[in-house]
Amino acid sequence: MTSSLRGAAIRPVPAGEYLLGDAFDEGYPFDGEGPRRTVELPAFDIDETPVTNAQFAQFADATGYTTDAERYGNSAVFHLAVAAPRHRVVGSSPGAPWWLLVDGADWRHPFGELSDIDELADHPVVHVSWADAAAYADWVGRALPTETQWEAAARGGLVGARYAWGDELTPDGRWMCNIWQGRFPTVNTREDGWLATSPVRTYPANGLGLYDVAGNVWEWCADRFTPTTDAPPAGGRRLPLVHEERRVTRGGSYLCHESYCNRYRVAARTGNTPDSTMGNCGFRTVSRPADAAQEGPLP
Repeated sequence: MTSSLRGAAIRPVPAGEYLLGDAFDEGYPFDGEGPRRTVELPAFDIDETPVTNAQFAQFADATGYTTDAERYGNSAVFHLAVAAPRHRVVGSSPGAPWWLLVDGADWRHPFGELSDIDELADHPVVHVSWADAAAYADWVGRALPTETQWEAAARGGLVGARYAWGDELTPDGRWMCNIWQGRFPTVNTREDGWLATSPVRTYPANGLGLYDVAGNVWEWCADRFTPTTDAPPAGGRRLPLVHEERRVTRGGSYLCHESYCNRYRVAARTGNTPDSTMGNCGFRTVSRPADAAQEGPLP
């Protein structure tokens, strides 16, 4: 194991050809998970875990950085996790009413103003926008992963597997990731012990030593989201489309469930607007390619 700047553990991903995409035809058609394709990637390294609250605090404290959620004054919190006076809940999502807009919710107050991160130092940071994630990555001299890099690393050496650990969701009855159990969105039986985020490294690592590549929190990637399945160029960067502003997120979160969001599969992908902030989205970083060391974050 090696360490990057600010003490984050990183893992190497070897150069080579990687078979990506949905091998089971289980993806949502509008997500563009297929067809399966082989891509060639140069070697890179990737954070062992999503960036934690403790790591993000180093960045915020050292730079005085203000996140988008802090500037907006509110962010999206799952309805069963809200820790705020009722009058601080100022809206909900028409298409997903389990998401409540809560004044005072941000990365330091993940469930609202009555919450804090005092006991959550080793949980993934949440309520960070794509720009916030890119700013952190730039500060540590790294980058957000392309989604090709992300999937190649998340597969952990397995070829064509449904999940980062194999084809069964719960081998031998064991939960392998932090996702929803019960009846979404009203009853979470917490068979895995968690309603919201869990500490990083709670569940087994994949074959490359990466944790939380399924469930826990969605992870921002560098790319703009399109439903295309055309193979990107070497290095994994997709060409941006002017009309498409959403950014890719990968991995699923603690809210994913087969009845609602079966996106904890390793091929699954979706996107969100880059200014979006919510209580189930974070990120991890990768090494910059040598020829991009001076580029800064993807625009």
